[in-house]
Amino acid sequence: METDSVPEKHRAVVYDKPGELSTKVVEIDTPEPGPGQVLIRIGVCHSDLSLMLNAWAGFPDFTTSTQVGGHEGIGHIARFGPDTSDKTELKLGDRVGIKWVASACLRCPPCLAGAEGLCRKQLISGYSCPGTFQEYVLSPAHYVTPIPDGLDSAVAAPLLCGGVTVYSAMRKSGAQAGDWVAVSGAGGGLGHLALQVGRAMGFRMLGLDMPGKEDLILECGAEKFVDVTGDDVAKEVQSITDGEGVTAVVVCSASNDAYATAMGLLRFNGTSVVVGMPDGDPLAIAGAIPGFMVAKQSRIVGSAVGNRREAAEMLALASRGLVTTRVTLRSMEGLGEAFEEMKAGTVRGRFVLEM
Repeated sequence: METDSVPEKHRAVVYDKPGELSTKVVEIDTPEPGPGQVLIRIGVCHSDLSLMLNAWAGFPDFTTSTQVGGHEGIGHIARFGPDTSDKTELKLGDRVGIKWVASACLRCPPCLAGAEGLCRKQLISGYSCPGTFQEYVLSPAHYVTPIPDGLDSAVAAPLLCGGVTVYSAMRKSGAQAGDWVAVSGAGGGLGHLALQVGRAMGFRMLGLDMPGKEDLILECGAEKFVDVTGDDVAKEVQSITDGEGVTAVVVCSASNDAYATAMGLLRFNGTSVVVGMPDGDPLAIAGAIPGFMVAKQSRIVGSAVGNRREAAEMLALASRGLVTTRVTLRSMEGLGEAFEEMKAGTVRGRFVLEM
């Protein structure tokens, strides 16, 4: 089964100088889907910038000069691979999304525990397989995410990585309705979604970020804004929370300083949730002093991108109007400029490419 309009070639954005901030629009062959695959006609996250720059020391340097980036994409099914259409509920023309994890085996221990983001055989969009910065992309039929009717694609696309990531993190925070939860990096792509998700879960949200993002942070559900460049962030948070501190800090910022600050904001039985991944050589979390952690019964919990169920639940929140993405639309040719703004740390919300 296929549409009549699939071209032999299509446009894509590649990282033409791996290790540097550089992109290039090229024309490439449109692939044929194999068994179990669908071809999707596609309608920007900080992780894409880090992958392009080979900035994560723990990741192998898979990025080449022909790597098509992108790991959040939405489009319509244009073609099925052999013996695929009769083994799925998907139909030609269905609108589906591609996530950070492009494919998971669903059989290894992490997958069986619901941690598909840590699948031992995973393929990562825009890193270990071609990503979504192109007009047509292949994806396993069993792992695409159906997009609810009525939900705008530009709003939904960032939810397939950023949205499901913070949704999963909030679930791991241990917070209950009415508890104070802080988001570090609250004005960024992940942070502004985390605030909305936390509010939808009934938490009292507190946003930490640089000056200039206060209005966005308050609009997204934070009761209070805290300037991280202030003289004593911990003291201000203590004042806001009646001297107790917050039940959880969800660290969306890719900053080692943010992690060090988070430990001093926690109340008794508090949890620091690790989400953002700083670039460069890995460093231990400063402030994670055993004696202090014992005295407060503090926890540090890692949280990878969520699973298929969490992706569907995140999109359901968005379709109900409880969460929305602040997006800035850019053309394929404008991706390089978007990356420059991301590197400078001036981005508010998310960039979305129009194909």
